[in-house]
Amino acid sequence: MGVLYNQIADQLQALILEGVYRDGDRLPGVRILGRQFGVSISTVLQAHQTLEARGYLEARERSGYFVRLPARDIPEPRMPRHRSRPVPVTAREMTLDLCADEQKQMVPLATAIPHPDYLPLRQIQQSTLWAARRGLETLDYAFPGKESFRRQIAQRMAAIGVPVTPDDILATNGAQEAIILALRAVTEPGDIVAVESPSFPGILQALEVVGLRVIEIPTHPSEGISLDGLQLALEQWPLKACVAVPNHSNPMGARMSDERKKQLVSMLAAAGVPLIEDDIYGDLAHNGQRPRPAKAFDRADNVIYCSSFSKTVSPGLRLGWMIPGRHMASARQHKYFVNLATSSIPQLAVAHFLEQGGYDRYLRAARQHYREATERMRSAVARSFPEGTAVSRPQGGFVLWVELPDGVSGTALYQRARAENINVAPGLMFSTTRKFENCLRLNGGNPWTERLETAVFRLGALAQEAVVSD
Repeated sequence: MGVLYNQIADQLQALILEGVYRDGDRLPGVRILGRQFGVSISTVLQAHQTLEARGYLEARERSGYFVRLPARDIPEPRMPRHRSRPVPVTAREMTLDLCADEQKQMVPLATAIPHPDYLPLRQIQQSTLWAARRGLETLDYAFPGKESFRRQIAQRMAAIGVPVTPDDILATNGAQEAIILALRAVTEPGDIVAVESPSFPGILQALEVVGLRVIEIPTHPSEGISLDGLQLALEQWPLKACVAVPNHSNPMGARMSDERKKQLVSMLAAAGVPLIEDDIYGDLAHNGQRPRPAKAFDRADNVIYCSSFSKTVSPGLRLGWMIPGRHMASARQHKYFVNLATSSIPQLAVAHFLEQGGYDRYLRAARQHYREATERMRSAVARSFPEGTAVSRPQGGFVLWVELPDGVSGTALYQRARAENINVAPGLMFSTTRKFENCLRLNGGNPWTERLETAVFRLGALAQEAVVSD
């Protein structure tokens, strides 16, 4: 019997290697395979277990067995070792080009936008229809936010270690506006602000809008912002704020441990420098355990918390929130002067969705989708990109940071891929200087299709060509 199930495993492995079953495909059921090979169900199950041990299959609860091709061992990117000086932030036209390209039906590997298949479309449609029937309640200026929405947010914040009241919450048009309001509340044009490096382009754009200078702090791909680097910056420069993404940072995917979050919060509090925390990916932990935000360790009211539903419920709703703490009066004033209030219907709809309990059910599925999608993308990069490539191992969210071999230009690769209708984000977008010329960010949160697989392997081929021609 042992010989027989090994024979079945060998035959299935051959079919996988020949491309009959591709990475991510679900194998036929054990009864079907039993009839196909003329063996018992127990023999097929033993063959599956053998292929699992070899690294070719993955069992998913209540779903069956899926092909998962083994990849060569590929390292994580290196943490930058540069030392920075404060510099002004300049316009990022490339970011606008990428967003426009995503609308042209290019293969969407650039922008960090969740795929529609992974969003709670039906539930949010029902909640939006419910909200639209609320009559006069939908027509007023909802400043500082609908009470029902702020109450639901307060309940969720209490569950992750941040006890607040609805009055402590300000509704915003996404996390981007929350970050801009936070910066305006604690800085003046020309001030110096510390950010992670590489940093999310939206944060750099927010700094530019407010007219600030930035100093970049090296970031580890799994541990997050360098506390030693931040301490050095605090000693050398008159920092007015620090903007960080402690949970599943973009583009690295790093998640700081609770101990490191405590150190970050206490270090900045001791220096009198506010921490502006972007927790937009906090709900998308791959292991299913929602990590606590840095705000949970704030004992000095020195952390301004910002988040949104753009990466979970819907990017188009443009619904976020902030907890400004002692800076509430300033944040409310800036919000009122800029756009008076956030739209009522999205707030009512999301509040209804949260109240019905649908959000937590949805999150359980979304976390698994993104874990599997990013692992599959990482595996594809490992198989197709040249030796010397490094790829992040995100612990949440759905973006991957790719460090190309020395001498390979991420910008040139972006331009060549764009000419072939493949959209990627070059590393230059994630810094105020040219520190990440040999890097790319990939959106790993898409369902795996033949078109997507072909695009990733074509990217790898272009990178291989760049190595040969260097």
